[in-house]
Amino acid sequence: MESLVRSLAGGGVVLPPPARQMRRRRWCTVASLRGSFGVGAATATCTAADRRRQLVDELRLVDDEGGAVATSGRSATAQQQMIDVGCEVEKLRAVADAAADRADMHDIIGRQRDNWNHLLLHSNNSLLLAASVMAALAPAAPGVVALKASAGVLLATAAVTMAAVNKIQPSQLAEEQRNATRLWRQLERDVRAALELAPPTKAEVQDAMDRMLALDAAYPLPLLPVMLDKFPKAVEPTRWWPIKKQQRAPINNTSPSSSSSSKAANGAGRRAATAGNGWTQELEEEMRGILRVIKAKDENEYVSVGKMVLALNKHLAVAGPALAGTAALAAAFIGAGEAGAWASGAAVLGGVLAAAVNTVEHGWQVGMLFELCRNVAGVYRKIREDIEANLEEGDVERRENGEVFETKVALQLGRSPSELKQFRVMASPAVKDGDIKDFAGKLV
Repeated sequence: MESLVRSLAGGGVVLPPPARQMRRRRWCTVASLRGSFGVGAATATCTAADRRRQLVDELRLVDDEGGAVATSGRSATAQQQMIDVGCEVEKLRAVADAAADRADMHDIIGRQRDNWNHLLLHSNNSLLLAASVMAALAPAAPGVVALKASAGVLLATAAVTMAAVNKIQPSQLAEEQRNATRLWRQLERDVRAALELAPPTKAEVQDAMDRMLALDAAYPLPLLPVMLDKFPKAVEPTRWWPIKKQQRAPINNTSPSSSSSSKAANGAGRRAATAGNGWTQELEEEMRGILRVIKAKDENEYVSVGKMVLALNKHLAVAGPALAGTAALAAAFIGAGEAGAWASGAAVLGGVLAAAVNTVEHGWQVGMLFELCRNVAGVYRKIREDIEANLEEGDVERRENGEVFETKVALQLGRSPSELKQFRVMASPAVKDGDIKDFAGKLV
């Protein structure tokens, strides 16, 4: 009997590590079972069997309670983690859906604004040419008053319409929407790819949200009141990506000697740490050379061309309505004595010149050319900031993989990775900006 009790107490049941109170309860139950075997032999067998069943039931109950508590704790933690991951996944899906919707909206509105450009161009030219014909026929026609009034009204209408069109620049609006459509689709592809690779983190969701807000600010949909200035005082590259945190930090005012020494120390530290993660000293020099060429040539070139196109567009935007308004004023003096013939000629000349100016401005889409220059300069500005962000990171393990980054930069510039090696010499201080002849990009 004692062997039976000993087997029940020690070797018959294998206990998991429950709480301390559960262990006390179990040993109390075993002790009570041992004390019960001091009775007679007749009743001892029945009592032992009953106690054994009771002990096993109690032990199972205790083990089930302990296991349920542990399992419920583990499952609650896992369930909370699954809920958090699912929440981030749903947020990222919402960003992807919003990006797809924005791309469709910009595509539709871009087509509409391109139609505006063609419709308003031909409408204004029709008004100006019809008014010029009426002004030319008015001196010799019996109904001179009707013709000169019609010519004056048409010319005045054309002047007002041209002023409104020159303010909003439909061709430039259409270019904004075309570029925005491409960038929104790119954002959607990036988000979809991130969802397929691994469960997203909060940082990835926040980054996608920041990209959305930056795109909305760079390419607004409504005309009023958030339309971009079509004639800015300063020409800056378009920015459609968020500002990074290190770029927002204020710059401390230090002496030139201390700043130069700190830069030298940081540069030496980077050179010493440049090993691994696809980065080498040659690749870093290559990126510094590309960075210098982009600053000196590519970005500067498109900003300069944008300034020239903007100046031309300003003069055309003022000249068109001014010529049409002058022609409308001259049409009012048609048939008034000796000045009638001169007034008719001035109205005809003003109307024809206004039509020519309108054709050059909106037929050649000068506003679109200006927006194109700003967007291309923005492309080079983004490449610059990406290179600077990687080079400023002292720990190469926290950088983007060097080989992958080199391939991305080469593709963005329209070159092969082997062609980028020629820019290493541009990183040398012995090479001046005036000595740089080649551009970094071939595509834009």
